[in-house]
Amino acid sequence: MFNKVYSNIEHNDFLQSPSGGVAGFFETEVCIGGLLESLLPLLIQQVKVNLTVRQDKDITSAMAKQSTSLLECPLLVAAVFITGIGGTFQYGFNIAVMTSPSLFIKELVNTTSTERYGLPLEEGQLTLIWSFLVSIFCVGGLLGSLLAVQMGKKYGRKQCLLMNNLVAIVAAVLMILSKRAVSFEMIMVARFLYGVNTGVILTVHPMYLVESAPKNLRGTVGVTTATFSSLGKFFAQLLGIKELLGTEDLWVWLLGFSGFVALFQLFTLPLLPESPRYLLLNRGDQEGFERAVKRLWGSRDYSVETQEMLQEKIELQDIKIHSVMELLQSRPLRWVVLTVIVNFVTIQLCGINAVYFYSTEVFTAAGIPKNQLNYVAFGTGLCEVISSVICAVAVGSIGRKKLLIGGYGCMAVTQMLLTITLNLQDHVKWMPYCSIVLIFLSIFSFSCGPSGVTMSLLAEFFTQSYKPAGYALACSINWVGLFVVGMVFPLLVKHLKSYCFLIFLFFTIALATFVGINVPETDNLSPLEIQEAFRKMHTKTEKGGGPATPCGTTDNEIHGLKCQTKL
Repeated sequence: MFNKVYSNIEHNDFLQSPSGGVAGFFETEVCIGGLLESLLPLLIQQVKVNLTVRQDKDITSAMAKQSTSLLECPLLVAAVFITGIGGTFQYGFNIAVMTSPSLFIKELVNTTSTERYGLPLEEGQLTLIWSFLVSIFCVGGLLGSLLAVQMGKKYGRKQCLLMNNLVAIVAAVLMILSKRAVSFEMIMVARFLYGVNTGVILTVHPMYLVESAPKNLRGTVGVTTATFSSLGKFFAQLLGIKELLGTEDLWVWLLGFSGFVALFQLFTLPLLPESPRYLLLNRGDQEGFERAVKRLWGSRDYSVETQEMLQEKIELQDIKIHSVMELLQSRPLRWVVLTVIVNFVTIQLCGINAVYFYSTEVFTAAGIPKNQLNYVAFGTGLCEVISSVICAVAVGSIGRKKLLIGGYGCMAVTQMLLTITLNLQDHVKWMPYCSIVLIFLSIFSFSCGPSGVTMSLLAEFFTQSYKPAGYALACSINWVGLFVVGMVFPLLVKHLKSYCFLIFLFFTIALATFVGINVPETDNLSPLEIQEAFRKMHTKTEKGGGPATPCGTTDNEIHGLKCQTKL
């Protein structure tokens, strides 16, 4: 690498010059400076290469270690699949399943009106009923998330999930019988019940998984909730094709498919233990906790995690379960709460819905026949599934903070470029292909970061006393946001067209900046340690002295510490 430099040195005049004294000294100084200028860029380049290789090796080693640790806990792997299939899989499936049979459902609505009142519905009336059929799912989801907080606290995470499957089974029966009964109201009630079911799932499923995993696997296991959500969307697209259940005779079975998924979890979930953290901290059942930990974590040494949870139990034993209002009014947790609110607002306003909306238009402009668009849509669904799997594998080695910043940052870049390419695709022949690449990049960025990390933050950020309130707040924001975006987004597209991406661009950049400045890395930290990291990041130094005692959270309140500074 240094041959060229050595060659220059050998032929340099100062090495062969006999001059001495001051002139010789300055000549030597100049030449040494030239030598350093030649060597320094090469040295820096070599250091960068070595650091990059070492970093890549460290990340690969960490990912391999995560996979090995997970395989050493076979029952935990089973818990991931059993709770995932009957968990967030249902959410993803019910979000996407209404697209394929939409024409058949509208036909049933019209048939119901004609048989009852002798009059077919006008187009505006039909659109209004259809919109209500779709959006009532969010109303049920909001109710379900609020019910889940109390149910999960009273009956436990496992029992709550078991009882929740009965709701999905009832909804599936109503869906299957709706066509025979000529009643679109049955579909409406079933959609509401599916919403209640998924509202409970989004609250309890990630809570159960994160509480059941050892600290080093908490991130990997928590992110699988997003993986199964993506898998649910993909299966809704797959089963909705005309070769399977997307036909006039079988579409009710497509809408009732979630009932069979619920049956699967109803029979398999009893094989798993209750959440160890819930058993110890909520019920005070130390024997049950130890049995659950041994079953889930295998023969590995879990004394450190056990000691941390026992310490948390001691610190929280006199602390009541806090309400949402108390959570919002807690000064020590203000940055934690603000981080949760900002993340859950942005997950709905990051523009991923716009990406999926314009994908059909872009695929059509690229020359794909309309009757083949459903098959091409599998590509977007498969991309989301693969990306979420990558996120689950990488989160333990890369970290939540970097994935959030990188995911939203890449989405911001792709949205800016999509605004340009969508406006030029009618003028430049090859521009739709650029739009296709950007659509897949945007989906990849969303699934690798925001989609996978956001839901798992809740179980990591809050102690047991604040966890129910945290989930209630976040899931309420999620469902209200989903409802509002569903109502407002068509208007944005109608008036702004592709320029609607500029609105979403603002939110993605703002979130990436917020996380970079205000959120610490939470990898391998307990809830109390995470809250301490937030305090250290946002505690100001008092004038005329060293750092003040940080404002306390639950543990500081227990020990009677007083806040010396304001956040």
